[in-house]
Amino acid sequence: MRKYFGTDGIRRIANTELTPELVYKVAKAGAYVLSKHTDHTPTIFIGRDTRISGTLIESAMIAGFLSYGANVKTLGVMPTPAVAYLTRKFKADASVVISASHNTYEFNGVKYFSNKGMKIPDNLEEEIEEIMDSGKLDELTAINDKIGVSENREDLLEEYVFFFRKIFEDKLLDVLDDNFKVLIDTANGATSVVAAKVFKALGIKYDVINDTPDGININKGCGSTHIENLAKIVVEKGYDLGIAYDGDGDRCLCVDENGNIMDGDIILAIISDYLKKQGILKKDTLVATVMSNLGLKKYCKDNGLEFVQTNVGDRYVLENMLENGYNLGGEQSGHIIFLDYNPTGDGILTSLMLVEILLKSKMKASQLASKITIYPQVLVNAKVPSDKKYAYKEDAVIKEAIEKIEEEFSGNGRVLIRPSGTEPLVRVMIEGENQEVLDKKAHELAKLIEDRLN
Repeated sequence: MRKYFGTDGIRRIANTELTPELVYKVAKAGAYVLSKHTDHTPTIFIGRDTRISGTLIESAMIAGFLSYGANVKTLGVMPTPAVAYLTRKFKADASVVISASHNTYEFNGVKYFSNKGMKIPDNLEEEIEEIMDSGKLDELTAINDKIGVSENREDLLEEYVFFFRKIFEDKLLDVLDDNFKVLIDTANGATSVVAAKVFKALGIKYDVINDTPDGININKGCGSTHIENLAKIVVEKGYDLGIAYDGDGDRCLCVDENGNIMDGDIILAIISDYLKKQGILKKDTLVATVMSNLGLKKYCKDNGLEFVQTNVGDRYVLENMLENGYNLGGEQSGHIIFLDYNPTGDGILTSLMLVEILLKSKMKASQLASKITIYPQVLVNAKVPSDKKYAYKEDAVIKEAIEKIEEEFSGNGRVLIRPSGTEPLVRVMIEGENQEVLDKKAHELAKLIEDRLN
């Protein structure tokens, strides 16, 4: 089991758990691992979100990179997908995003990206950890003229704006409508510096809320994790669409004109159908995770789409897409990957794809969303010892209970059991047509798992 890296980089409380000393080591070891096969002085990009601890973590990161002998370009406040895009465009050897995504401000994190703009795989994270704890760091110290230098390149944000102009300017030129207007919630996070620039450049009418970050208000009652206020304003003021990003800008959830939430599954259904009809959905296939709603699977079946499911985590979605030549995938959380454009989830890109579909179809968001039926889901945690989190697979009584529930659903429901990667919990998710039945069965099954495994 990895000591520092979790499912999405390193994420801890800043300055007590994610200390400058730890960050320095992560930087030095990371620079070595990610550039040891290059024959030149490595260049590493650093972007961050708006947390108060961002510059503290950034300073320690810069020190670690420069000490190794790598050169650094600091991008300032920048969405995660922008860092990924710029890494590829300017052929950097690696990049780092300093962010804790949708978490509250006291957390921060470190995510590494390869020279291809993709999150690095598990084996490279494990190698970085080995170097950090091996005592080898002192050997990786640059001296004299080999010490790295840092350069501020916050101006590269404009390249990210131009990225969207290249994709959407011509597509939207003939369909823009003065009566169409969106409301954008930037979560007081990384998209607060760029979302308005993009929508303005494309001529889309918009208003923005939660775009005044102060270091501690990121994700606070706003953004994709707190979408209720956005929904309320959309309805009260008559917007055609509400758009909510998360703290680092790699996710997007929406609300329709009636204030109903459009999660990642609904957005994936709408976009996959649109791309298929245009003939640009590769292999007519959509990739999602096992947590995606049963309704998405049925939608794909009814609309001639292949549906592939992976383990939970955007990195596993991406791995499957790369391995099999697919170009659209994502998660219920709104983390959606358009591989033709960027190898990571991009909230702004996702929202613009939806805007394009709305304008070209001349349909309301609620009409598009109504094409997919979302089944109720209930999630209940069963507390079990960490060493028994996978024992449910071998327990005949638990297996029989799961099979019985699924038989009762007759194909209109399912049971998904997922051991937590970080806590002594087994997550019981049951999906079906009747909320009350689901609640009852989920709690019964969770209690059975606790009784059997404790």
